[in-house]
Amino acid sequence: MTTLALFLIRRAARTAALGLALLISAGVASAGIYEDLLLAIENDDTRTVTSILQRGMDVNTVDKSGNSLLMLAVQKGNVELVQFLIDHRARVRVRNQYGDTPLMFAALKGHLEIVKLLVAAGAEINHTGWTPLAYAAFDGHKEVVEYLLHKGADVDALVPNQATALMLAAKNGHLETVKSLLKAHADTDIRTSGGGTALKWANEGGHREIVELLREAGARE
Repeated sequence: MTTLALFLIRRAARTAALGLALLISAGVASAGIYEDLLLAIENDDTRTVTSILQRGMDVNTVDKSGNSLLMLAVQKGNVELVQFLIDHRARVRVRNQYGDTPLMFAALKGHLEIVKLLVAAGAEINHTGWTPLAYAAFDGHKEVVEYLLHKGADVDALVPNQATALMLAAKNGHLETVKSLLKAHADTDIRTSGGGTALKWANEGGHREIVELLREAGARE
């Protein structure tokens, strides 16, 4: 092998090693930046989050569970950051590995202002599986329930355990939410494969006012 050929081989090896080192370094740096981003979101440090994203971090980055930055901001109730992410093309219809969406998180937390932002940005209200309405009813967020119904949420949509929003609200004792759902003509007689109904679940939970209200609406066990 000539001296020139040996020199070229060694130079190529050094270049490849340097490239690998740079890739590793970039990966570590990216991981560090992502950790900084998560910490800033956790601390409601909107200024730092926006600064990192403006330096090139993908706005649709997700964590190991598939939760996007938008989902994390929604869970924190950070309206300003949610608006920033939406304005910078964060996907509002993304799902994590459990099937949850940003709108479902907002509904579960009762963040009405964020719910409105997400719906305005095109978030899906009606879909298979657990729904934003079911999540809001489960925790008794009456205003969110009423807003979603106003925007076309299917009042009698069945979730995976075959329950409806009315059944979930009744089971958990959310009287005002039950009133809102009944006003929207929720079906009181839907039952699960196991025989569960809104009235039965309210009875089992000892929610006497809800039981009376359901009976007045014509509910049967």
